[in-house]
Amino acid sequence: MPKVKTNSSAKKRFKLTASGKIKRAQAFKNHILTKKTTKQKRGLTKMTTVSVPDMSLVKSLLGIGK
Repeated sequence: MPKVKTNSSAKKRFKLTASGKIKRAQAFKNHILTKKTTKQKRGLTKMTTVSVPDMSLVKSLLGIGK
């Protein structure tokens, strides 16, 4: 059987933590920043984890086993 290819865009966007969770960057930090407060923009800078329903999809894109 051939090897499973990792999705190139996914490997740039997600990182696996030691505990098995997947880290991702926050959305809504690219443009239209003038109407957002400084506190809101600062919070969007931080990394967060992928939600549980999306975990299986991201793992399949990364080629990680079940």
